[in-house]
Amino acid sequence: MPKNENVFSSWRGWCGRVTSRLVHRGWRAVQRAGAVTAERPGPYRFGRIGVGTRLAFPQGTLFGEPWIELGEHCVIGEQVTLTAGMMPDVDLGPEPVLRIGNGVVLGRGSHVIASVSVEFGDDVFCAPYVYVTSDNHSYDDPDQPIGRQWPRSAPVRIGPGSWLGAGAVILPGARLGRNVVVAAGAVVRGEVPDHAVVAGAPARVIRRWAPDEGWQPPLRTPAPVPIPEDMTVQQLLALAELEREREQAREQTGERNLEHEERGLEREPGAGAS
Repeated sequence: MPKNENVFSSWRGWCGRVTSRLVHRGWRAVQRAGAVTAERPGPYRFGRIGVGTRLAFPQGTLFGEPWIELGEHCVIGEQVTLTAGMMPDVDLGPEPVLRIGNGVVLGRGSHVIASVSVEFGDDVFCAPYVYVTSDNHSYDDPDQPIGRQWPRSAPVRIGPGSWLGAGAVILPGARLGRNVVVAAGAVVRGEVPDHAVVAGAPARVIRRWAPDEGWQPPLRTPAPVPIPEDMTVQQLLALAELEREREQAREQTGERNLEHEERGLEREPGAGAS
C-alpha cells in the first residue's frame, strides 16, 4: 500500500507541474495576443498610437479613444485606465482631450481620467497606481449626494522628463514643470516649477535645483556613475566580480586590524584586570 501511494503521489506531482507550465505558457500567449499596438489595435480606435507603443493585456477601462493620442514608444502597463469624457459615446469635439507624449511609461493600475485637456510631456515615467484627473467632485449643494453633483474640471499638464512615484495623485489644474519628481503618495495641485521635488498631501516643494546653487537642500548621496554605452555584458560581469573581490579584501583587512588591536590590548600591563 505505501508503494502505491508513492506512485500516485509522484504521478499527481508530475501532472501538477505540467499543468502549471501549460497555464503559464497559455497566459503568456494570451498576453501577447491581447496587447494593443498600432499594428494590432483590437477593438479600440485611438486618435493616434505611435510606433512602438504597447498597451499590456489585460487593459483597464478604455473609452473616448478617438480623443486620446498616444505618442511613440510608450509603455502602458496592465490594468491601466485611460478615459476621455465623463462617459462613453460622447462627442468631445474636434480636438484631442488626452495627449500622451513619446516615451511615456504608465505603471500597472494607473488611472488617467480626462474630460478636459490632460497632457503628458515626453519621457514622463509613472510608477504603479498613479492617478491623474482633470475632474474633482464638488459638494456645493449640502442636500445633494456628492456623487450626483457636477464636478469641477481644469486642465492638467505634466512636464517632460518628470517622475511620478507610486500612488501619486495629480488633481485638476495641476501644472508640473520639466523634470519634476513627485514622491510616492503625494497629492499635487497647482503649479510646480521645473526641477523640483514635491512630497506630502497636499504636496509642497522639498528640494529644488537652481543653476547658480545646484540642488537646495544639497543631495545627501553622490550621483550614480552611468554605465558607458559601449560596455558589454561580459565586461559588466567582470566589473561586478572585481568589486566583490575588493569588498572581501576590505573586510579581511578590517578583521586583521581588529585582531592586531585585540592582541595589543592583551599585551598591555593589567589588561583585563578588574
